[in-house]
Amino acid sequence: MTIGIEKLGIYPASLCLDLGDLCRARGMDAERTLADLMIQERGLNPPWEDAVTMGVNAAGPALTAEERAAVGLLLVGTESSVDQEKPVSSWIHHYLGLPDDCLNLEVKHACFAATGALDLATAWLESSQARGRKALLVATDQTTLHLGKPWEPVGGAGAVAVLLSRTPRLIAYEDGKLGVHAEEVSDVIRPTMRVETGNSETSLFSYLTGVEGAYRKYVEAVGAVDFDTYFKKVVYHVPFGGMTFRAHKSILRDYTSIPNREARAHYERKTAASLVYNRRMGATYGASTFIALTGLVDTSDDLVAGDRIGLFAYGSGSCAQFYSALLLPEARAVTRATDLARQLDARRRVSVSEYEALEIARDASIAVPEFVPDRELLGDWYDRFYAGQGRLVLKGVHEYYREYAFS
Repeated sequence: MTIGIEKLGIYPASLCLDLGDLCRARGMDAERTLADLMIQERGLNPPWEDAVTMGVNAAGPALTAEERAAVGLLLVGTESSVDQEKPVSSWIHHYLGLPDDCLNLEVKHACFAATGALDLATAWLESSQARGRKALLVATDQTTLHLGKPWEPVGGAGAVAVLLSRTPRLIAYEDGKLGVHAEEVSDVIRPTMRVETGNSETSLFSYLTGVEGAYRKYVEAVGAVDFDTYFKKVVYHVPFGGMTFRAHKSILRDYTSIPNREARAHYERKTAASLVYNRRMGATYGASTFIALTGLVDTSDDLVAGDRIGLFAYGSGSCAQFYSALLLPEARAVTRATDLARQLDARRRVSVSEYEALEIARDASIAVPEFVPDRELLGDWYDRFYAGQGRLVLKGVHEYYREYAFS
């Protein structure tokens, strides 16, 4: 049985911040910081958007009425939930108009949640419960308030909707070809809905431990393979681009005879193209692997149907997975249908002072009994980008209950 990605929808948030501007405002060496982190911009939201609106705005334009009617399972991976009890999936289910017999769940495991949900959805599609229906995976996240923190430049926002089925068009997952590494690590945590903190050094080493352990288990499952020839390309979880190079070097060191001096060139051939969109979106948490896959397929002219792509996912806490998939003939048509490059260009660039005001305003909407977003905070941006466009927005919060509407 072949199971994989049939369709994608991506929403990169409607605003962006030039990270060079941010570094200079914070007294950082912008050129060195951005080169090391391999980032350019980050996405961010106005106060009338959140994990719910981004998820719907990613999936809505991508899915036809027929495809929505065929969805029997909705899984939402997020660490940016807006309620401690009511799942984000319940709102997304409602505003997408999915069938009333569609099972929906919110899945949490930091940045690994989306890939964990992918595993659950794949098992569901293989089971008798699916009865020929499709599964919809949504990964939707945004950074909490990080003004002035050392890790501030690696923030971001965005959402991906992934339609999974037995009739894939982008990639087909290779059954049984995966390796998992899990261990308890307190590297990055969100002890409240408004606070995200952690130890960046611990997180870096935990990520590398994860990629080494997960790839080792992959090899145990598949058998000895030549990393250089077995995978045409490799995609890694992207907290920031520079981390993917560290991960790639780690595998080259342990599983190939490629010398360290050739690691950068090997990375450029195998992985670098995957960052074309991540560089402009910043941290998208669980969505980052799917965005990297989209960038890879969009921009790699040497990819052909049947090529094997290695994929790595990681989430703090921690859990990591290395798995593989085969590229399908319609892959590039699927990724280009997301229109992601145009969407990124259509965002409104904000100044550092506007960004700071936006983040403070957005933070004020979290876990409060009353809130009405100020639609004039960005001048006429709401009227230009939202009004009459059918995008889901947060109208406000009353007695803790959130109210949404299409613009």
